Formats: sequence, C-alpha cells, structure tokens
Amino acid sequence: MNTPTPDTFPQICSDAGLFCESCVAGTARELASVCKGLRGNMIGQLFVQIHPNSACAPMHKRFALRYREASQALAAAVAAPLAEPMPMRREVVFARPRTIAAVA
Repeated sequence: MNTPTPDTFPQICSDAGLFCESCVAGTARELASVCKGLRGNMIGQLFVQIHPNSACAPMHKRFALRYREASQALAAAVAAPLAEPMPMRREVVFARPRTIAAVA
C-alpha cells in the first residue's frame, strides 16, 4: 500500500499519530462488533459518515474488506462452543414465609 503523504490525510490523524490502514482496520473491527450483517452500500454509507474527510475516501475498499474479515472472525468466535460448564440451577428461596388465609 502506498503511504499517504502528510498533506493527503487529515491533520487530526497526523496529530494523533494514526495511519490510514490501522485507523480503517480498527474502525471496521469496532463497527463489525456493533453492527452485524451489513452489506454493500450500507458499509459504504457508514464509512462516509465515520470518515467524512475526502482524504479518507481512497480507503473505502479497505474498510469494506476489513469489516467483512472482522465480521467473519466474530461469527467464528460466537459459533465456537463454550468451554465453561453451565452453572447449576438453584432453587428459589423466599426471604420470608408466606401465610395463606382462607376467607369464607
């Protein structure tokens, strides 16, 4: 990947020490964990809303790719069986006994 020159990516990113690839990959991972199952145009629309600077536009395809990779990784992690045993059920115990009165 070509490294963008300092004048082609947002000032806020350079101030924070971010690079396009790591920024896009991190954002895509976070989006995949929150919004599952996005397709095509919706991924693109969210990319533009998250990264409104025109200098970020070339990273659109990378963002979509990273989103799909993260979605697949999350789906695989969720599909894996839990190693922990299920906790045993406990019987419900009331704090104070209930009295029942018959009314005639």
